[in-house]
Amino acid sequence: MYFENKTLENITVDQELLVSVMKKQGLECHGGWDYDRMTFDRRFDIKEGRFYLRVFCSAVSGDVGAKDAVLKIQKPALGKYYYPHGVEYGEDEVFPNHLVKKCEELLANIKKDFAEHGIDNDTKTYSAETVEV
Repeated sequence: MYFENKTLENITVDQELLVSVMKKQGLECHGGWDYDRMTFDRRFDIKEGRFYLRVFCSAVSGDVGAKDAVLKIQKPALGKYYYPHGVEYGEDEVFPNHLVKKCEELLANIKKDFAEHGIDNDTKTYSAETVEV
């Protein structure tokens, strides 16, 4: 399930601030990176199963491995985990309403945290020199 129009998509932000904001909301990047992308996850173990909220990001400049990238946030997704195959995001999946609501709240909090740093969808580029972390 992809979260449409949640106003995170296309935000462009410095890697250091991105990691800090995501971590504050419980999303972490445990090895989910390459030199030009990062994936932040928050795992939910509930009675209906194991689910992951994922926020995908791609580098527009710099190098993730060197921790000097500027990344653009892609469409966030909620997926259900199936052992041993992995996470499925398909339209045929059933997601509990309480979980969808919780994920929407987390995404709104992330948007709010970025706004506190002067970053939104209209901000073209975030620079560490212009905003204190």
